Amino acid sequence: MRIESRTKHFFEYKGSSLRPKDFDAYWEDALKEVNALDYKEKFSRKEFPSQFADMYELRYTGTKGARIYAKVCMPKNIEGKIPAVLMFHGLSGASFDWCELLKYVSQGYLVAFMDVRGQGGMSEDVGGVLGNTYTMPFLRGIEGEKHDLLMRDVFLDTVILARIIMRLDYVDENRIAVTGGSQGGALSVVCASLVPQIKKCGIFYPYLSDYGYAIDHETKGLAYEGLNYYFRSFDPTHEHVEELLEKLGYIDIQNFAKWMKAELLMFTGLRDASCPPITQFAMYNKVTAPKNVIFYPEYGHEGMKGAEDILFTFLSDL
Repeated sequence: MRIESRTKHFFEYKGSSLRPKDFDAYWEDALKEVNALDYKEKFSRKEFPSQFADMYELRYTGTKGARIYAKVCMPKNIEGKIPAVLMFHGLSGASFDWCELLKYVSQGYLVAFMDVRGQGGMSEDVGGVLGNTYTMPFLRGIEGEKHDLLMRDVFLDTVILARIIMRLDYVDENRIAVTGGSQGGALSVVCASLVPQIKKCGIFYPYLSDYGYAIDHETKGLAYEGLNYYFRSFDPTHEHVEELLEKLGYIDIQNFAKWMKAELLMFTGLRDASCPPITQFAMYNKVTAPKNVIFYPEYGHEGMKGAEDILFTFLSDL
């Protein structure tokens, strides 16, 4: 069967999760909170044997007072204003090794790679949520107030990173890109949606899209296993499933997508069992900015042959 026949229905999919009625107000309030913060950013020089790049460790204060960590690399002897690429990692991971950030610095770009709170890197998780902390981060805080969802804070961490980088004297705030895979793809979508100056968004199989589909179709694999645990432990007969979906709607990336002004490039493996392709299209179909998707029929939630070169080319004309 040809790719067009296998994927036609994706482009017609609207998603099975609802957008909360106060979604816009919720995120407007969140951005007001960010506006009131003192980021207290600090750049510390990192010694590294690169002949063409300087490295810095960036620490800044996010919501709830958490200190967030990011690696920053930039060309030596910057003249004028340069573009920047913001990078985000997958679930449980951390920012890549320093040398792996150099490919975009070689293009004359600044690169900033954020560690997500409470995962494999050096960002601080200040805790303080009501309920279980055992499973996936999107469920952290689900039993408490909607403003205490962990992913709300993580999403806002990306906004603060973008603002810090964009206001550097040597960065062109109108030539910013975001990129990442899985969780990193989700964070890229949200960052590009909440920071409208971002010009390009290049993502692989984005996570955190269409929780309703994941529930209705019993999606397997690491990405959404937290839902199985949650229902077995706290709602075994699904009496409160609609309440759960209402709250998850605030951190469902498909609900941000209409705000995106960046040009979008998405890579999707048709055998992805972790983040099923149709959930990715719940987000993709709501993007009104220029967009394109590249399918990999024999690939799942994994590295894709040639995709990094395509992404590099996509970001080469910031």
